[in-house]
Amino acid sequence: MKNEKIVEIATKEGFTDATIIDTADIVFNASFRPYCEENLCGQYGANYSCPPDCGTPEEMKERVQKHKHALVLRTVWDINDFKDSSLIKSAKQKHNAYTISVIEQMEKEGHMGFMVGASGCSLCNPCLITEGKPCKFPNKQYSCMSAYCIYVKDLAEKCGMVYDYKEGALPFFSMYVYD
Repeated sequence: MKNEKIVEIATKEGFTDATIIDTADIVFNASFRPYCEENLCGQYGANYSCPPDCGTPEEMKERVQKHKHALVLRTVWDINDFKDSSLIKSAKQKHNAYTISVIEQMEKEGHMGFMVGASGCSLCNPCLITEGKPCKFPNKQYSCMSAYCIYVKDLAEKCGMVYDYKEGALPFFSMYVYD
């Protein structure tokens, strides 16, 4: 499948922006990991896809860079109150569902890889780690950009996408990393 077709699929799925970059162009910054450790989302140690269980910053970077390409995806949501956690959570879930749909279409065409989400994995709620059980979907679970220590603002700029929350427009980003 050609890059133009992949971007077209993403746009039809509902993404505001979609572009493909080389994974070598993604900037990682391990100093972002302490933000996960603050546990503002409540998933630190409570989700297989989140730190510390997802891997070290170095392991996460290596995982991405084993692949050649990343389809970077952005949606923009009308959210006037940045503190409206239920509205933000709903938007992130929709964004990730769009991402999963694009991935399913790409996999049918032989583009195999993995997802980097707008938030940590929510395929099981709560995550089975809380019960000491193994992950039901080890090949489908996804970690968020923060867990990978991806410098999202830099990524957005390289992709020609707006990163900042302005005038009630809240963007979310995800990726599909593939060969």
